[in-house]
Amino acid sequence: MDIFAVIGMFLGIGFILTGQAMEGGNLGQLLQITAAFIVLGGTTGAIVLSFPMDTLMSAIKMLKDVFMPPKADFEALITEIGGFATKARKEGIIALEKEANNASDPLLTLGLGAVADGSDPTLVREMMENQISQQEAHVHNAAKVYESFGGYSPTLGIIGAVMGLIQVMQNLSDPSKLGAGIAVAFVATIYGLFAANLVMIPLGTRIKFVYQKVFLYKEMILEGVLSIQAGESPVLIERKLRSFLLTEVNKEEKG
Repeated sequence: MDIFAVIGMFLGIGFILTGQAMEGGNLGQLLQITAAFIVLGGTTGAIVLSFPMDTLMSAIKMLKDVFMPPKADFEALITEIGGFATKARKEGIIALEKEANNASDPLLTLGLGAVADGSDPTLVREMMENQISQQEAHVHNAAKVYESFGGYSPTLGIIGAVMGLIQVMQNLSDPSKLGAGIAVAFVATIYGLFAANLVMIPLGTRIKFVYQKVFLYKEMILEGVLSIQAGESPVLIERKLRSFLLTEVNKEEKG
């Protein structure tokens, strides 16, 4: 589990509630069912209208990756590709045909199988890049669901505020109803901003960040397969793959 994702989610919420308490408020003041229905329910409706069902289901399933990121064992991958390279060098490319089915990643299976079949390097690259592109689009669309939720919810918060003020204006003659209307108006705005900036947009950003390493892993597979097809030595292939890791470390340090 990525403990920092959990800490980050509760850190912002905790500071806001602490600030509320320091100002003399309490949690009960922020619990308005009407405001929650307007903002969360209305935003959910907008999201369902915006995205097809398969994208919505993918976004829900991918939520677990925020807290339990998919594994990408780079060292194991380098060792595995090195083994395939050694076998191809000793026994020929055709020897990879049986080995391909035992590969740890579907993309590696696809690439090795195509190489063993004697496919043109350009075709092998295109096939593998197409699969990577589809997976990238899949992740991007899932992240977009959360980002869109964060985009819609502040607007729904404003709608909730306006609706609450309408109720206030209609009940000016009855002071007992003014408090509830004003509460809905302000709390709806808080719900919209809260959902956007502390939950949904960060979730979308986190999903894309988590999958950066996954796609680096895929790029290494692509480079490894093409290097095997080109007949490069296992030692050279290992050096090339490790250069990906050095580049990634440099990016993180600069970032």
